[in-house]
Amino acid sequence: MSSDFETYEQDFGTLTADITNKIGRIPKLSGEEKTQLVLNVDKQLEEVRELMEQMDLEVREIPAQSRAMYSTRLRSYKQEMDKLEKDFKRSRIAYSDEVRTELLGEDAASSESQRAHLLDNTEMLERSSRRLAAGYQIAVETEQVGQEILSNLHSDREKIQRSRDRLRETDANLGKSSRILTAMLRRIIQNRVLVFILGAILLLVIVLAVFFKMRGR
Repeated sequence: MSSDFETYEQDFGTLTADITNKIGRIPKLSGEEKTQLVLNVDKQLEEVRELMEQMDLEVREIPAQSRAMYSTRLRSYKQEMDKLEKDFKRSRIAYSDEVRTELLGEDAASSESQRAHLLDNTEMLERSSRRLAAGYQIAVETEQVGQEILSNLHSDREKIQRSRDRLRETDANLGKSSRILTAMLRRIIQNRVLVFILGAILLLVIVLAVFFKMRGR
């Protein structure tokens, strides 16, 4: 899991370094070249925002004992991202003012500045919507995990109950077997006693027969 986060970190470093370089070049360019660069930076910032959301999701999945370290690193990346957006905003406003001044004059520049402000607010709302969507997805996934855990617990409970039933059945069978063995042992003892008594009687009869026979002579 942490290896995925570190991969995102590398992508973040590459993107932000490129964005920083391009923001620094915006004031030095003009015309179509500057327009393309501004659009390119805007697109890259959107990629960084998506990357940050992925990093945030990864941090949530990291075990608690290691999460604090990654959370701190993520906060520093968010601060860096905020700084980049502010720098780009200043460059973009300056660029927009320059274009408006060239095309429409100072009066139109004021109106366009308000439009840029509205666009910024719209972007903030879009980012908030994306964060809410990501939070909702996490909540749904958490609910699914909870349902799976409850299902596993229910299944484990049924297994334990079946094991208890088998133990009770085995105990009952052992008790029954014990009673049968006790009865068999009692019968064996009774049979041995009976054989002993019959043997003693038979021996007594033989002795008496011999005695009377010898006496008759």
